[in-house]
Amino acid sequence: MSDPAAGTEPRMPTMKLTRQNAANGGRMPLMDHLRELRNRLIKAILGLVAGAIIGWIFFGPIWDFIKQPYTRIPQEHCLGGKCDLVVHGIFDGFFVHLKVALIAGALISSPIWLYQIWAFVAPGLYKRERRWTYTFLCAAVPLFLLGGALAYLTMDKGLKIFIGLAPGDTTVLVGVQDYLGYAQAMLFIFGLTFELPLFVVMLNLVGVLTHQRIRKSRRLLIFGVFVFAAVATPSQDPFTMLALALPTIVLFEFAEVIAFFHDRHKERAPVMDDDLSDDEASPLDLEAIDAELEKGELEKGDRTR
Repeated sequence: MSDPAAGTEPRMPTMKLTRQNAANGGRMPLMDHLRELRNRLIKAILGLVAGAIIGWIFFGPIWDFIKQPYTRIPQEHCLGGKCDLVVHGIFDGFFVHLKVALIAGALISSPIWLYQIWAFVAPGLYKRERRWTYTFLCAAVPLFLLGGALAYLTMDKGLKIFIGLAPGDTTVLVGVQDYLGYAQAMLFIFGLTFELPLFVVMLNLVGVLTHQRIRKSRRLLIFGVFVFAAVATPSQDPFTMLALALPTIVLFEFAEVIAFFHDRHKERAPVMDDDLSDDEASPLDLEAIDAELEKGELEKGDRTR
C-alpha cells in the first residue's frame, strides 16, 4: 500500500467479476480453441472407430435389422416375388460392411460424441452451467435414439410410395449402396433434428434465449420446421416430411414449456452468486470492501485532526 502522505489513495486489489475461462484476461486464445476442437474431434473419432469395430463384428444381425424396411415394399415389383437388394460391383460387399459398421458405430458411440460437443462448449459457461453436463447427456442420447427409431419405422412408407409409382409390369432393382445411403440419411437426419429442441432448452438455461423470444418466434419456427423437413428428408414424400415435422414441433412445444417455467422461477428466485468461481469476489463482497475502506479513511482522518 502506498504512503498516504504522498497524496495517493490506497488501491484495492483487482477482483475478477467475469467468467474465468483462461488466464489471458478471461479469454481463450484462438490457438487454444483450435487445440481444444482437435482434441474433442480425436476423442469423438476414437469412439466412432470403437463402435464401428463392434458393428463390423456383429454385421450379420445388424444388416438383417437394417434391411427389414426394404423387405416390406410391394412384392409385385420384386424379382421372383422376393425383395432382395442388388450388388452391382466387386467392392460393394466390402463397402456394405464398412457402411453398416459406421452406422452402428455412430449409434453406439453417440454418448461419446454428444458429450464431446457439450464439453467443447462447456468451458465458456459458468460453473453452475457446467453442472448440466449429465442432464444434457441424459436427454441428448435418448432423443437421438428416439429420432433414429422413428426414422426406421417410417422408412418403408417412403419406399412404398415411390416404388409403388413404378408401372405394374416392371421390376425395381435397388442397389445395396443406394439403400444404405437412404437408410443412413434417414437415421441421422431424424436423430439430429430431435436434438434441436434440447439446444433451445440449454440456450434458455444459460440465459441466451428467453421464453418471450421463443413465444414471439413460434409461427416462424413452425414454418421453418416444415420447410426443413421437406428439404432434409431423403425421399421428400409428404408422409416422411410429416413424420419428421410433427414430432419435432411437439418437442419444441415441450422446450417452450420448460423455458417458461425456468424464466418464471428465475424471476422469483433471489440473485445468487453461484456463477462465480471459488477465487472470485461477488458484487456484495466488493461493496463490503468499499465500505470498510471508506470507514478506515474516515477514522484515519479523525485521528490526524
